Order: sequence, then structure tokens, then C-alpha cells
Amino acid sequence: MAVVTAVTMAGCGKPSIPTDACRVDKAAVLTPAYSDSLTLPVNIAPLNFCVEGGRETVVCITAPNGQQLVTDGLETDFPVDDWHRLLAAAQGDWLTVDIYQRNDTWQQLRSLHWYVAPDSIDPYLVYRLIEPSYVAYEKLTIEQRSLESFDTQVLYDNMAQSQGENGQCVNCHSFQQWNTTGRWQLHFRQNFGGTLVAQGDRLERIAIQSEQQGDGGVYVRGGVYPSWHPTQPLIAYSVNTTGQNFHTRDAQKVEVLDYASHLILYDAEKRTASYICRDSAMQTFPSWTPDGRRLYYCETQFRFQTSDVDTEMANRYQEVHYDVLARSFDPSTRSFGPAEKVIDAQGRSATVPRLSPDGRYLLYTLADYGNFHIWHRSADLHMLDVLTGDSVDVAVLNSPEVESWHSWSSNGRWIVFSTRREDGNYTRPYIAYFDRTGRAHRPFALPQRTAHHSQLLLRSYNVPELIVRPVEPSAYAIGQVCRREATEVTLQ
Repeated sequence: MAVVTAVTMAGCGKPSIPTDACRVDKAAVLTPAYSDSLTLPVNIAPLNFCVEGGRETVVCITAPNGQQLVTDGLETDFPVDDWHRLLAAAQGDWLTVDIYQRNDTWQQLRSLHWYVAPDSIDPYLVYRLIEPSYVAYEKLTIEQRSLESFDTQVLYDNMAQSQGENGQCVNCHSFQQWNTTGRWQLHFRQNFGGTLVAQGDRLERIAIQSEQQGDGGVYVRGGVYPSWHPTQPLIAYSVNTTGQNFHTRDAQKVEVLDYASHLILYDAEKRTASYICRDSAMQTFPSWTPDGRRLYYCETQFRFQTSDVDTEMANRYQEVHYDVLARSFDPSTRSFGPAEKVIDAQGRSATVPRLSPDGRYLLYTLADYGNFHIWHRSADLHMLDVLTGDSVDVAVLNSPEVESWHSWSSNGRWIVFSTRREDGNYTRPYIAYFDRTGRAHRPFALPQRTAHHSQLLLRSYNVPELIVRPVEPSAYAIGQVCRREATEVTLQ
């Protein structure tokens, strides 16, 4: 067990900093791979890590005013309160991380420097935990994590409700205005099929019904990929028919795709649903602007050439490419304007457009093809300055592995996204600062109580969404509502 001491001078108290350490120009190997020049929120949980390669380790983190945290042991375990006091002392300035390691003799490794931003991050992150399996997908949970500590609450445990032939899949958690209004939703497939819509204390399960025939003789039904209007009780959805193709030669193994998809608008007060656009193209991933007067979405002009859509999609899935479009919206009449192309992917495929809270920066994912980029190694984050029309360099966020689903903090200073950079198999949340000059900073892994937590968890984090206040209904209350009869909503 590591021992931690908050001290004001190096060498005071126990554990002590080695006085006979020889300074060497050697980088410490940390797990997680927290690097030099990170930018941290002032309210983030402790960045606990393991120092690899030594028999003994001492870590000392120093704030500009001389305040320190000192720990020994191969893995740090910083007390949350002491850690936050240290961050507060360094707010708007740099922390110095000194690492001492001993095999035969003590060595002081190259120091790390972490900047503590003046901006806080929203205190909660909601995500789905799921095993990367194609047949046991029911073993999943929707969880709420405090970013200021390591406290985690299960909002919905899929296996606790039902499983097997009576099981279901839960996904698409979404919040209006970072949950400041108490409006949010969850979506279910199979058993309990439909959508749980929460408006404060009012919880109900709805089922959007559609018998409208889509392209290629397939049907669109249900509502997924939701986006809450910022001020009105409206949710924009994609209604679609989704399938999977499995590959024996492609290293990406599986392709999740749409056979048909269109956009709809659901009124949570009136319980009515209507099409936003419904033509020969396929639309998905709707996303409102912060002022609620514009709706971004993704669209492909892919056309089936035969009635055998399964075989055709299996052969032509790499031809599916999405651009980013937008339509104006009049909140008083709830009417949409004509489509405008915002991003021409130029033979590649753009998905998940998310506009920053100040309305200036459009963050999206770009890959070679398709719309389910969590499986695509070519998937990277890209950004457009909608004021100037120029691309913004966010290469610092990307890696050779997958970068996919992303969300903004309510103050626009932080981005959370999913990445597989650690091992190529599991998605994990990373956090990056986006400063007032429009520059992205180096991301870091979601802090965990123990250094090897993510490696031992063997589950993927999906759809990380930041919120400013916790979800109030309990997992029991949510489960009870899911078991009630759904209110059927006819899509007009």
C-alpha cells in the first residue's frame, strides 16, 4: 500500500524524497501513459499511475507555491482531497512531477510538467460499458461517473432486467443541455423495445411505430442517435434499419451499417412524431446547434441496385460515404428549411457532427467509409471553424487507432472522446483541453482509482457524454418504467 503525505518542503515528513538520487535523462514509463505537457481540469480526479521498471518508486508533485504530494510504492494512490488542494494551488500554472526510481541505486528520472487549466470540466460522465462480443451484447450497463472522484453509479443494468430470449440492448443515452433541465433519454431494442424519456420526475416509455417502406424493400422503425433541442421538449432522431456484416479477411472484422434511415422530430410533450426529411437519401446522426435554430446531420446518397440488399451491402459497404448537411429550424413554427451541405467528405465518410457551445467549432469523425466508425481504424477526429470555413488542426487528439464518439463540456473548454489507442480492441474515454484560441491540447486517459483498472476491466466505454448534474431517478425507478407498457407513437 502506497503512503501519501502532503508537505510544504521537499524531504519533510514520511515518505521522504531520496537525497542521494542521481538525476538521469530518462523518461519514466507510466501506466496509464500520462505524458509531459498535459493540461488538466482544476477539478479532475487524481491521475493515479504505475511506474514501470523499478523495485522502489517515490513520486513528488509540486505546485508553484511549494505545496507537494509525496507518495512511495510502485503505484500512486493520491487522496482525493489532498489532490484537489494541490490542483487549486496550481490553477492557471504548472505542476512539476518528479519521479524517483531504485533498482540498485536511486535515480531521479526526467520531470513531467502538467498545466492546471483555469477551467473546470463538467463533474459527471455518463457512458455505456459493453463487452466487445457479437453474441453476448446483453451484458452491459449505463453508468454515471464522478470526474471529481472515482464514485460510479449504475443507472441501468441490462442483465438485471432480463436476459436470453427475453433480453434487450440498451443504448443512446442523451441529455438536454448537459442535463441542466432534467430531460434525458435511453433507447432499448428487443424486449422492452422503445425509448425511455425522462422530464424531471416524469418517466415514460414510448415506442415510435412506423410502417413506411425504405429503400431496397427494408423498413425503418424506432428512433436512435438522439439529439435534444436546447430549449424545447423536442428530440431529433434517426429512424433506421441496422445490420451487421462479418468479415473473414478484413482486419476490422465487423461492419455495422444502415440499410435505410431518415430523420424525425419527436415532441415529448405532445407525444407526436413527424419526418424531418424523407427522400431517397439516408440520413443519420442529427445534432442541434446551441441556439436551436439549425440541425446538423449526416447523409449518404448510396443507392441499392438490386432487391437483395443483404448481399449487395456485403459487397459494396466500402462505397457508403456520408457528408455533413444542415437545415435551418424555426422554433416558433417548428419548420425546417432546405438542406445545405456543410462538409463535403470528398470520397470519405463524416459522422457525429457536434458544435461547440459557443457555436463556432464543429467537431466530427472522419473515416474511409461507413457510419459506425468505432470499428474503423481510419477514424480520426476533425474540426471545422464554421465562422471562417477553415479546418482546425486537431491532429494532437488522434492516434493510429480508432477515435470516434465525442462530446463537448458545457463551457466548451473540454472534449471527451472514445479511442482504442491503448490496445486496438477496447474503447476508452480520453479528455482534452480546447483553449480560447481554438487550439486542442494533448489528451489524457480518464483517471481511475487504480493504474491498471481499464486493462483489467475488459469492457469498452461507449458514447461518453458530459453532464453538469447527476441523473436523479434510481436504477430501480428506471427499471420499473422499462417494464411498463409503452405508449405507442405513430410516425406521421
